[in-house]
Amino acid sequence: MVGPKVVGPKVVGADVVGADDPAADSGRRGSGREKHSTKFTVYASDEELLALEQAKLVLRGSHGLVVDRGRVVREAIAIVLDDLEGRGDDSLLVRRLRER
Repeated sequence: MVGPKVVGPKVVGADVVGADDPAADSGRRGSGREKHSTKFTVYASDEELLALEQAKLVLRGSHGLVVDRGRVVREAIAIVLDDLEGRGDDSLLVRRLRER
C-alpha cells in the first residue's frame, strides 16, 4: 500500500485520529526539538516522502508551524502508539496492518 496521496492542503486515503478520539489528546508526545541520541533508518517510497514534505508545507502555510520531517514523524509515532495502547484491536495501526 502506498502512503496517502496529498492533494492541495488535504490528505486523501489516510485515516486521521480525530479531535473527539481519546488518542488525540493523550499524554504521549513526540520529543520535539531536542538532541536525540538514537537514530534509525526508515525506507520510504517517493510518494510517501513527497506526502511528508507536503504535510510540512501544509503545517507551515495553513497552521504557522515550522517543523522538520523528524518532528512530524516523532509526533505521528506518538499518536499511533497512544491509539494502540488505548484502543488495542480497534486501533488504527492494527486495522491498517490487518488490511495487508
